Amino acid sequence: MNIDACYQLGYIVRTHGVKGQVVAFFDVDYPQDYEELESVFLQLSGKLVPFFIHTLEIQPNGRIIIKFEDVDSIVEAEKLKSVPLYLPLDQLPELDEDQFYFHEVIGYTVVDEQLGELGTIREIYEMPYQDLMAMDYQGVEVLIPVQDELILRADKVGRKLFVNLPEGLVDIYTNPTGPDADEDRDDDNEKDAV
Repeated sequence: MNIDACYQLGYIVRTHGVKGQVVAFFDVDYPQDYEELESVFLQLSGKLVPFFIHTLEIQPNGRIIIKFEDVDSIVEAEKLKSVPLYLPLDQLPELDEDQFYFHEVIGYTVVDEQLGELGTIREIYEMPYQDLMAMDYQGVEVLIPVQDELILRADKVGRKLFVNLPEGLVDIYTNPTGPDADEDRDDDNEKDAV
C-alpha cells in the first residue's frame, strides 16, 4: 500500500498490560465509527505494513485498546509505541455536502467574499491548537485558520474553497510592518539619498 493512497488515522500511544495490547489515539471526531475495524497499516521503517486486529475496545473515557493478531507479548507491543496508524482513503467515512477532508482541498482556489479569488491551497498544517491552510498568494505564503466561521463552503466540482477572511489577514503577509520593515525602509531611503 502506498502512503499517498492512505490517511493517518492516529498512532499507538503505549502498551497496555502484558499480553501485547496497545493504547491507540484516533485523530477523528467519532472514534465509534471505527469500532468494527478489522485491520490497519502501521508505518514501520518507512513502509506501510498491514496488521490485523483481534480486538478493539473503545472505553468510555475515549481510550482505545487494540490487540493485534500475532502480537502476544509486551516486548512485541513495545516495538509499536508511537507508530502511526493508516487506512486507505477509500475507507474515509462519507461527509455531508458542505464538509471536506483536509487532503481534498489541496490545490483548491481560495475565493474570499470581499477580495475574490486569492490563491491556491498548498498544504495543511495540523497544529496542536489550530489547524492552518497554507495558501500561495502573489508569491507569499498566507496562513488561513481552519474555523467554521471563516470557511463557508467547498465546491468540489469547481475545486474552489469559499471563505470570509478577517479584514487585514492577507495584508499581514503581503505588507509587513513593524521595526524590521521600518529599518528596511530607512535603508532604502538612505540609498536613494546617496
